[in-house]
Amino acid sequence: MSGSEKHADSEPLRVHREGAVLVMTLNRPAKRNALNQELSEALSAALDRLDDDPSLHVGVIAANGPVFCAGTDLTSGSGPRTDRGGEYGVIRRTRSTPLIVAVDGPALGGGFELVLACDLVVASRAARFGLPEVARGLVPACAGLFRAPDRLPANLATELALTGDPITAERAHQVGLVNTLAEEGAALDGAIALAARIDKNSPDAVGASLRAVHDARGPAEATGWTATELAIGRMMASPDAHEGVTAFFERRAPRWSR
Repeated sequence: MSGSEKHADSEPLRVHREGAVLVMTLNRPAKRNALNQELSEALSAALDRLDDDPSLHVGVIAANGPVFCAGTDLTSGSGPRTDRGGEYGVIRRTRSTPLIVAVDGPALGGGFELVLACDLVVASRAARFGLPEVARGLVPACAGLFRAPDRLPANLATELALTGDPITAERAHQVGLVNTLAEEGAALDGAIALAARIDKNSPDAVGASLRAVHDARGPAEATGWTATELAIGRMMASPDAHEGVTAFFERRAPRWSR
């Protein structure tokens, strides 16, 4: 292996072009692609490039390893919000370039919220989608509490938020969260194919349409962020938040306060 290949393997995010498509691959497989500050900043920088380069027409987020993303790295945290992207460099980003996510394994917690921040979803049958925060005495803090009900039937989104149990890729495809269902290992190929269908169209028309879709969701998103901040405040006042994270690291069942 050459020195440049070793360096690429150590990067938290691999970035390469395929024509007018920018492919960004989460690359912390040993940590289940959990989002730490280094990965969040790298993802933010790549998305800045996608937003600012007019020769790039579509972005694709994928992941290396059997887990798409397990969410925030609870050991180190995901770092502060980036100026243009917010949490993870993507959650609050204003975009006019389409972003597709290729999910070929579990997307849980912040990993699912990363999926929900994208415009289109291609998932293999190995994918799972869930919000397990309640099992750790926490609440989804990166828009899952309002974007999940926007992309899923409200009762199913509520089930995810209250039980912490994930749903399969097949179920997510049935209810419309997943645009394209692929065989295991083929999510990225499916995402590139979907990007090609977008890329044949007018970039200006695609951008204007996408901004209109995002703008129309704006008022509901503002309300959702307010409700999320209230939920976070309630949990930070509860001893369950500390107990849930402690139990996670000690690999034991949590002992809730009541």
